[in-house]
Amino acid sequence: MTSALPDLTGSVALVTGAAGGIGAGVAARFAAAGAAVVVGYRTGAERAAAAVDRIVAAGGRAVSAAADVTDPAACAALMDVALTRFGRLDAVVGCAGVQPVAALTDMDVAGWRAVVDGNATGAFATVQAAATVLRGDGGHAGGSITLIASIEGSRPARGHAHYAAAKAAVIMLARSAALEYGPFGIRVNTVSPGLVDRPGLARDWPDGVERWQRAAPLRRLVEPGDVGDACVFLASPMARWITGHDLVVDGGMAAVPSW
Repeated sequence: MTSALPDLTGSVALVTGAAGGIGAGVAARFAAAGAAVVVGYRTGAERAAAAVDRIVAAGGRAVSAAADVTDPAACAALMDVALTRFGRLDAVVGCAGVQPVAALTDMDVAGWRAVVDGNATGAFATVQAAATVLRGDGGHAGGSITLIASIEGSRPARGHAHYAAAKAAVIMLARSAALEYGPFGIRVNTVSPGLVDRPGLARDWPDGVERWQRAAPLRRLVEPGDVGDACVFLASPMARWITGHDLVVDGGMAAVPSW
């Protein structure tokens, strides 16, 4: 357990999309806080296994499990992995998503549906499956659900009409879920990252990275660990009275004037 983080020793977290950069970073931070972690993935079995290996090598507990989060039955089975392997489930973080680029004028319905399903529908199925476990058998077990949204849920970028619309839906889904599941002790929030760094990003998009670093008040890109720390906080007792909230993790970009 890392002393700089809230102590989640004894708890179990499930992270979807954890074969990717953000999801793997979130899973690693939960493990560093002392939680056992289920590393959920749809594709990238080797990357998911590597994420588990890193956690175990650092002294943590983790397993990987495959699931297509747009399938409610697969989401339910994923929650069962946590119960079967670790005996409980306390926190679920929905990191699964897709982010292609397409001009709105060139976008077809199939492309729109793929992005909406991969982001909003997957979040919907994840919330339902997680809440079924966290609410217990008619009791008040409680827990936390955090969905990864985006600053594009409120400030869209060109070529991302489908993605921005889907992430706006994720934010409102979380608020609606917070309203409905609050009586069961379940807190539901979103984390909206700005531009998250990944290997090769500066090479692939040098102009965008330079513009972001120049404009952001904190003068750097978001790291996966930054997102992970926000998720750990929201899952911890320190956030026990926070629900229905969108926590923006963007280095201050939301404060930058657009004119």
